[in-house]
Amino acid sequence: MHIVLVGPGALGCLLAARITKGIKSTADTRLTILDYNSDRANQLTKQGIIYNINDRNESIPVSVVSALELIDHADVILLCVKSYTVQDCLTFCSPIINRKSLLIFMQNGIGHLQDYPHLKGITTAYGTTTEGATLLGAGHVRHAGSGVTYLGFLKQPPIQCTELLNTTIAVFSGGGLRTHYADDILSRLWAKLFINVGINALTAILNCKNGAILTLPGIAQRMQMAVGEARQIADKNNIAIVDDPYQTARIVCKKTAENISSMLQDVRNERRTEIDAINGAIVKLGKTLDIDTPENNRLCEQIRQIEATYGKVDNGKTNKKP
Repeated sequence: MHIVLVGPGALGCLLAARITKGIKSTADTRLTILDYNSDRANQLTKQGIIYNINDRNESIPVSVVSALELIDHADVILLCVKSYTVQDCLTFCSPIINRKSLLIFMQNGIGHLQDYPHLKGITTAYGTTTEGATLLGAGHVRHAGSGVTYLGFLKQPPIQCTELLNTTIAVFSGGGLRTHYADDILSRLWAKLFINVGINALTAILNCKNGAILTLPGIAQRMQMAVGEARQIADKNNIAIVDDPYQTARIVCKKTAENISSMLQDVRNERRTEIDAINGAIVKLGKTLDIDTPENNRLCEQIRQIEATYGKVDNGKTNKKP
């Protein structure tokens, strides 16, 4: 089986490192990383993925290409790009996507849960993970915390694609990632969304680690309001909710107290955030369902205000955070 991982960002590099280890225990499986950036592709091919855990670095050799013609075929395509680049990424990858391929979406939020017309007849699966990953540099990722990964289908798949997903789960597990098949993947995606809604934007606005939002005055209340609005949307859409979303978000804050959220990483590096796929998705659904979402709307506005400052100069210094 040939796995093609698209997008060597924080999550992509973490998965690539663990998949490479997992492949060693799985016969006839190989990994190729696809990167549109040819310079970065060359760099990663030379240096490998630098995997950091417990302040120790390990260089893991990987195959990275930027030209689609170098990929003979793809059985599984892991899409690890940001939610707002999914459409462009699918267009870029279209030559290697076919009816025998399994396309796995690994985005934050729910912005990618839509019908893409040109994927008609293509089998898609979805994944969500609580693994913590921080990108320290090109191809250099810190494994900031262990979690659980779930993969599953929203629609009944062909048998061969079920087999491909099961093999993917085995590879993930063989690489040390706790990975499970989820027949309730939509519920799992929303469970992760609740956490992102409650944590990501607040940490990016306050420029703080996850744990701080439980101790700063008034911030836990904002988190509760944001998650509460998301829960109203989920209830209206008959999304199954297993655990209390707000309490779960609090537990995650405590467990990942020293972690830097993906949205804060984006803000510090002056990159576009995934606010539209997370809090923005709640605001959009709220308008459709006639449900007020004032806190999520406020969070969106504050993040967009931060994004609007990127690159601007103040007293000779940029607004880019360290």
